[in-house]
Amino acid sequence: MDLSTITEVIRRPSDRPGEDWQNGDAWLAGGTWLFSVEQPGLRRLIDLTALGWKPLVPGDAGLEIGATCTIHDLYAFAPPPDWVAGSLLVTACEAFLSSFKVWNSATVGGNICMSLPAGPMVTLTVALEARYELWAPDGSVRTVDALDFVTGNNRNILAPGEILRRIEIPARALRKRPAHRRFTLTRLGRSTVFLIGTHTPGTSDLLLTVTAGTTRPVRLAFDTIPDGQALRRSIDAIPADVWFADPNGTPDHRRHLTQHFAEEIRSELLAGGPA
Repeated sequence: MDLSTITEVIRRPSDRPGEDWQNGDAWLAGGTWLFSVEQPGLRRLIDLTALGWKPLVPGDAGLEIGATCTIHDLYAFAPPPDWVAGSLLVTACEAFLSSFKVWNSATVGGNICMSLPAGPMVTLTVALEARYELWAPDGSVRTVDALDFVTGNNRNILAPGEILRRIEIPARALRKRPAHRRFTLTRLGRSTVFLIGTHTPGTSDLLLTVTAGTTRPVRLAFDTIPDGQALRRSIDAIPADVWFADPNGTPDHRRHLTQHFAEEIRSELLAGGPA
């Protein structure tokens, strides 16, 4: 879609891209959402791709993902063998309601900053205990837990002109055993619920991340894998106003699916293999 209100596109922003932030500005990376709907309030686009941020930087500390990393690049990444939970990178990419053409343009950071309940990059990074590095227009930097970034449907903690620079996933999370479950109304549809559980080898812990069925990510942490009743009580304790409602499912339907799939994840990780 043509954006007829745009009067300027900044192709080569400075290393501090938000220093000249104005009302009516928008960040441009993949642009797959930006150019899909009318944007009557926008006057200027600031192109982030010219900054040349490295898409993926693996290291001893874990995996650093640049905000402008495309979904295609993330999908193609081959994690080290001991990063068992690295399989979730492919799982999350395949949860996109999009074609391969979108994968070549859409970015990890863009999906996170859209902050939609069904955003698979939010699911992935919360489940893998990531932290986000945010840049403010005044040059200050803050780092936040991925869990705290999304606050509701299409809402997050970004201030005007603030930008997501990178996602940092710790190696300890990537070494955990994962299990996931996802439900859609159609084979290639938007997620109604998307759950990921992780378990640290040599311990009895469980980290369960609930998304898509809730307006913001919910993380349930257990030092010891709970029994079925205790897990169910924890899910029942999620506030009623956190459950999401749209044409893909009612809150009650999503709660029911979450209970069902959470028990499958619990059983799989407890047994040490697929349920």
